[in-house]
Amino acid sequence: MDLNWLLPLAGFALITCGTPGPNNMLLTSAGAAQGFGRSVPLLVGVVGGINLMILATALGLGVLFERVPLLHEALKVAGSLYLLWLAYKVATANGPAEGNRPLIPAHQGALLQLLNPKAWMMALSAISGFTLAGEAYWPSAFWVLGIFFLTGLYTGAFWVLFGAQVRRFIHTARGWRRFNLGMGIATAACVLMIWI
Repeated sequence: MDLNWLLPLAGFALITCGTPGPNNMLLTSAGAAQGFGRSVPLLVGVVGGINLMILATALGLGVLFERVPLLHEALKVAGSLYLLWLAYKVATANGPAEGNRPLIPAHQGALLQLLNPKAWMMALSAISGFTLAGEAYWPSAFWVLGIFFLTGLYTGAFWVLFGAQVRRFIHTARGWRRFNLGMGIATAACVLMIWI
């Protein structure tokens, strides 16, 4: 694998994993609500879900979306409803998460990936655009997985840390209600990205 192949792949992973979207809104909210350490399981769930999708696409599952367009539409509806439910959870949270119960558990972060048609399109683009033909297919697919895993971890960690820093500046219940409402609205607005 040479740099002419790796650098565009790394750039694609950075743009798709690092820019604002539903995952990063949820990671920011989690970081603010429960701090960095308690948000790590959600971060791992999100990144693991993305990599599971990329692996499934590499194994051929992406062909289903091409052959059964109705599946893509059903995924859009299910993903939109699930994202709105998560946005509601964020918007109605009272303040910093107390006790052992996380704002959003790791499995829900992973499930969001599997219901997100934009994430599936990202996985399809990553596999179709950056894997090599013939005997180089699986080695290149594992490079795609590895780069997306590492990029997802460090960009996701950035958003969690951003939320954890915001946490330091909110000192009142009213401030928390406003922040959570704003993050819930921003997360709900990501539904538009699914339909555009």
